[in-house]
Amino acid sequence: MKIGKLPEQVLVRSVLKQIGHRRKEVLMGPAVGQDCAALALAPDEVFLMSADPITGTVKDMGSHSIYVTANDLAASGAEPVAVMLTVLLPEEVTESSLREMMADVERACQELNIEVIGGHTEITRAVNQPLLSVAGVGKIKKERMIFTRDLQAGQDIVVTKWIGLEGTAIIAKEKEEKLAKVFPPALVETAKGFSGMLSVLPEAKIAMAYGASAMHDITEGGVLGALWEMAEGAGVGLDVDMKRIPIRQETIELCEHFGMNPYLMMSSGSMMIAADHGEGLVHALRKEGIPAAVIGRAVKGNERILRNGEDIRYLDRPKSDELYKLWEGDEDK
Repeated sequence: MKIGKLPEQVLVRSVLKQIGHRRKEVLMGPAVGQDCAALALAPDEVFLMSADPITGTVKDMGSHSIYVTANDLAASGAEPVAVMLTVLLPEEVTESSLREMMADVERACQELNIEVIGGHTEITRAVNQPLLSVAGVGKIKKERMIFTRDLQAGQDIVVTKWIGLEGTAIIAKEKEEKLAKVFPPALVETAKGFSGMLSVLPEAKIAMAYGASAMHDITEGGVLGALWEMAEGAGVGLDVDMKRIPIRQETIELCEHFGMNPYLMMSSGSMMIAADHGEGLVHALRKEGIPAAVIGRAVKGNERILRNGEDIRYLDRPKSDELYKLWEGDEDK
């Protein structure tokens, strides 16, 4: 497509026509010539905001960006309401790819009951791959807001589903042909299917009803990065049993193949939750079909201990996500 703002006819047929209206809070949504969106706010509600940039191939990019942004909002207990999109595309991207990405966005929005309320789409030489920046809006009763700083010493740390779902799905899709030469087709297909488990809205809703004090969606930097951020934000220590952290065998296999540490890999689809009685929360989650496990607890002081059987080490500051190794040098095998 040509450099510059999308022509009106392309905007209408490949962007606006892919977007549905479903939220009563939205008073003014996206339209040609419309520069602002309008949302209704009840007297006892507050809006929470979150922003996430996503880069990569157009395939699955739309839904991935919506899941990540909605998960951020859910981590504060909010119900996601709407998103605004800034889409920057290189010249070689076709209109059909743009339409596919927007349809992917809309599928995820339908699933999560979220509405696209505006944004901007442009073809530019400033990027050499698609860049999708999402600003999310969620709502919550003012008295129910929770934050990472609300984690208290003595509380249990619960992790839902399995770590590494996001990274595993990306590995399986990006390197499918190479992996097919090494692993059984069923393993690769299962790993690709992890992209359908990236939303943490169901577990966030259950955790809020249970009385969780803090939540953190496990994204870049993996579970170890999330543990550090949660403890640092609350000013507490940690005592964590590595063997209790839930992980799928598919994740272990693919990470070993590419020399990656799954505990430091993108893990959207898994929520970290702090609660007074972690086993009770685990029971409530499992009752609704959501796997979960207590992996440790917050403690007084600054020591952040990781136990692995008789071995003990201390948690380090977050490092670059392991998934980036997938595209470095000759990492392919």
